[in-house]
Amino acid sequence: MNSKPKVSDTIRLFRTSDHPCSYKAQETAATVFVDPELTIDQKLNTRLSELGYRRSGAHLYRPDCENCHACISCRLPVQNYKRNKRFQRIWNRNTDLRVIEHSSLEGEEAFLLYQSYIEKRHSDGDMYPATAEQFDAFIRSSVEGGRYYCFYLEQKLIAVAVSDILASGLSAVYTFFDPAQEKRSLGNYAILWQIEQARALGMDYLYLGYWIKACAKMEYKIAYRPLEMLVEGKWILLN
Repeated sequence: MNSKPKVSDTIRLFRTSDHPCSYKAQETAATVFVDPELTIDQKLNTRLSELGYRRSGAHLYRPDCENCHACISCRLPVQNYKRNKRFQRIWNRNTDLRVIEHSSLEGEEAFLLYQSYIEKRHSDGDMYPATAEQFDAFIRSSVEGGRYYCFYLEQKLIAVAVSDILASGLSAVYTFFDPAQEKRSLGNYAILWQIEQARALGMDYLYLGYWIKACAKMEYKIAYRPLEMLVEGKWILLN
């Protein structure tokens, strides 16, 4: 693990060694992350999100691959967003759900939902099998402005959207949901709901993380328009 040039006089960055890429077969990847001893407050989270960083648990990171630049940060300008017919149907399909906001995630119900999600949807990934320790580090490890939006069908928890409140937008960190509720398209609904939440908070953006061309796991993000992508340090609007 090598020290990288500083973002500022007070922030150190570290780079991992090369490791197998989670998204492109037969490719290697490397990651730059912010000094893990640094407290991630809202100001820092906002600034680095604007520079293309992403939060995972208690860490802020960005890809730093020498031979590949496929990971592109994207964000959605929420004030100009209008649902197309497909997304309006998903919205209508889930009007019976209620959402409760929490600043922490307590109890076992959320972990069991996460465990089921990972086992049914990501059994081929590096997050399988789901463990309580992994859940605590990845999901329960929050930062200033971190929120858990819990979606309930009557009294049953069926989805959780982990989100950060930034200075100018929400950052959709991670979503997990009941795989048995496939007809509801809960992953997309969680994004649609966070768009409305960002609007209600008077914010400009919903940060969606990285998009990779021709990667099936990332394909859903490009369906949201207008969309801004960070290309060579500048946010470019796609209508």
